[in-house]
Amino acid sequence: MTQSTPPVALIADDDDFFRLAVVAILTRSFGFAEVVETGSLDAALDQLSTRRGAVTLALFDLAMPGMEGPGSLSAVRECFPSVKVAVVSASTERNKILTALEVGVHGYIPKGIGSAELTRAVGMILDGQIFVPASLAVLDGAGPRPALEIRPAGLDGRQPRIPDLTPRQRDVLALLVEGRSNKEIARRLQLGEGTVKVHMAALLRSLGVQNRAAAAVVGARLLAD
Repeated sequence: MTQSTPPVALIADDDDFFRLAVVAILTRSFGFAEVVETGSLDAALDQLSTRRGAVTLALFDLAMPGMEGPGSLSAVRECFPSVKVAVVSASTERNKILTALEVGVHGYIPKGIGSAELTRAVGMILDGQIFVPASLAVLDGAGPRPALEIRPAGLDGRQPRIPDLTPRQRDVLALLVEGRSNKEIARRLQLGEGTVKVHMAALLRSLGVQNRAAAAVVGARLLAD
């Protein structure tokens, strides 16, 4: 009989102390056999790519290197649909919370809520619920549900302009315009090839195109402006 793979979680945050606290909660309260720690978006994407199928929960800070806000997580949801993705952030700005939920994350957890509430929030997310801060429910009057419609990223028809791309996505786009393959882009930027694929998926969505060739055409025009 084949044994099931022990659950693995990922915490992406450049605050070592906070990562330590989250690791303790995930291992003691939820039985994760391993918690992968990273301090940047690129490192997190690389781990998700190389450990595809093993990571079941991924928590992301919004203020770490490579992260340009909640929209940066849209490609994570697209490329790793089986992973429960949540934001754990010091920011409680309403627009950031709603943007994160719009791109399809499974929860937005403020860092200041305390360990007991953080544990409850993670438990809700693992049980298939969407966690939102109580402040959002209060602002909306009748609870969080009317204020948000959780949809798969990329289905809302919006096409962000190039300033909405992360610096890394701009790097990938520039090399794509040069005609570089994913392998060449990975080598040039010192990234894993799987990480480049995630950035490429985010580019296609942000530019509103369906393939690399179209992205190169649009990118050449945008980069020339």
